[in-house]
Amino acid sequence: MITVLLLMSAGIIIGWIFHSKEKFLKATGYLTNWAIYALLFMLGLSVGTNEKILNNFGKIGFQAITLTLFAVIGSILFAWLTYTLFFKKR
Repeated sequence: MITVLLLMSAGIIIGWIFHSKEKFLKATGYLTNWAIYALLFMLGLSVGTNEKILNNFGKIGFQAITLTLFAVIGSILFAWLTYTLFFKKR
């Protein structure tokens, strides 16, 4: 846990130092996207090699689709509500 906190603190300090550098901000956004892609790929690998998940894929898949649909619908509704209440010009 201390490693995570130290890395996060170092990131905050470096970000604060370079926050006005345009190239740094673009590179950071680009690298962040690729880090997320790599993490999602590794998550897929770990799911694909897990026998328990693969053996129960039918049951887990239905629950996952249901949760995903409700999460997306809820996110869209709350984003619309937030936009309507706080950002839409009257």
